[in-house]
Amino acid sequence: MKKVLALISGLFMIFALTGCGSHGTSGSKDADGAKGKGGTLTVGFDAGFPPFGFKDDATGEYKGFDLDAAKEVAKRAGLKYGEKAINWDSKDAELNSGQIDCIWNGFTMTGREDNYTFSKAYGNDPIIYLVKAGSGIKDVADLKDKRALVQADSSGLQALKSPEAKNVTDSFKSLQEVPDYMVAFQNLESGAADVIVIDKTAAKDIMKKRGADKYEILKEPLKNLQYGIGFKKGNTELRDKVQKALDEMKKDGTLKKLAEKWDIADVVILD
Repeated sequence: MKKVLALISGLFMIFALTGCGSHGTSGSKDADGAKGKGGTLTVGFDAGFPPFGFKDDATGEYKGFDLDAAKEVAKRAGLKYGEKAINWDSKDAELNSGQIDCIWNGFTMTGREDNYTFSKAYGNDPIIYLVKAGSGIKDVADLKDKRALVQADSSGLQALKSPEAKNVTDSFKSLQEVPDYMVAFQNLESGAADVIVIDKTAAKDIMKKRGADKYEILKEPLKNLQYGIGFKKGNTELRDKVQKALDEMKKDGTLKKLAEKWDIADVVILD
């Protein structure tokens, strides 16, 4: 009986140790994946920011310039590609927890240089004021006492909070943060708001789909910004792998073809 008990006890210990070993291996793999060392590149993106990243309503698929570029980068760098649509105001939590390896979706570098390890800038895009056609709003001075919308935790919001934009921001009747720009356009069209502060490229893409003649972009932009790929602070290893592949794509013309596919060759830095 004692021998049987000893045998059972021994088997129990083996299973326990095996379980611990298995858990440890999984944890190590996850940690490596978060650093891009486990053979993966999981891209965090805003699914409502065309043409960089968005959900195709017809197919339910995620598409966009940044996603196409990221897939090609992963292929060239020998990394398994993954993508995750995220709430934009939760992007830092997603990155720092290892749920994503980078933020790649028209992500503005300007003003964030100290918070992330960035790639080289790959795009230039101004933040603009968008209004309804026929609204009577012709320039920045006309924005006084108007109701403004901007995406939460966006480059547009950051630009509005900058010292150089203080006079404009203070002149608004109200400034409301919305979860995404689709909501902003709906509110503008319904008359619940007067102006949207948004990246020009995203604005033009949404305008094209909803009817470009329904909107106007004010001539004077709020701020000129640059796009880059944001990695967790200190993750230079993954950044360098991605940058090397991007440089190759720029050199052999692949990046230009993708930019032309999405009609943003005037935005993407190709030289």
